[in-house]
Amino acid sequence: MSTNPSVIKHWPRADRPREKLLDLGAAVLSNAELLAVILRTGTEGESALAQARAVMESCGGSFRRLVAAGVAELCRVKGIGPAKAAQIVALLEIAKRFGEEEFVPGASFRGSYDIYAHFKERLGGERHEHFYAVLLDNKHRKLKDICISQGSLTSSIVHPREVYLPVIRESAAAVIFVHNHPSGDPTPSKEDLEITRRLREVGDLVGVRVLDHVVIGKGRYVSFVDDGYW
Repeated sequence: MSTNPSVIKHWPRADRPREKLLDLGAAVLSNAELLAVILRTGTEGESALAQARAVMESCGGSFRRLVAAGVAELCRVKGIGPAKAAQIVALLEIAKRFGEEEFVPGASFRGSYDIYAHFKERLGGERHEHFYAVLLDNKHRKLKDICISQGSLTSSIVHPREVYLPVIRESAAAVIFVHNHPSGDPTPSKEDLEITRRLREVGDLVGVRVLDHVVIGKGRYVSFVDDGYW
C-alpha cells in the first residue's frame, strides 16, 4: 500500500476528512478539514488537507478573513489554482447568503434593521467600500438592490447621476442608500454626510423619497434616520 502522504484514501478512516464527517458529523471537523472536503483532491505530493491548511493559515485560520480574499489572492497559495480558488469563493458566497436575513423583492420595508440584516454578511467583511441603492415602490415594498459603485480601501465615488439613473429607470418611488466602512467603524464621515445631503436634494427634485442611509461596519451599523444624522 502506498504511503504517499498526498493519497488521503490510504490514510486511516478516522483521519480522512470526508469519512470523519460521515462517521461523526461536520461539527467535529476543524476549519481546514471542512475546507479539504470541499477541495476533494490534492496534487502530487500534497494532500487536499495540506492545501486546506495552507489556505487557512494564509488568513489566520479565520473564515471571516478568508471571505475577503479573491481568486487571485487564493491562487498564491501553493497547490491552489483558479478552479479550486473558484470552489472556495463559491462556498464562501453561499455561506454569506445563508447568513443574510433576506429582504426580498415584494417585502415591505419596516426599518433600518431590515437593511442591516440583509447586507451585514455581504458587506461587513469587505475591504473596499460598496455603495448600494435599495429601490422601493410607492408602498415601500422592495423592488431590487443595485450596486452603484465599488471604491478604494477608504472611499467610494458616488455621483448623483450614477445613483439616480437606475432609480428612475426602475420607476422607484423611494430609495434607501447603503454602504460599508472597511475600517469596521460605521460612524458617518464628513463625506458621507455631504453626499447624503446632495442625494436627498436630488431626490426631492426628481420625486424620489430618500428613506434612510445605512452605514455598515463590523457587527454594527448606523442609520442616518435612527441615529439622528438626518
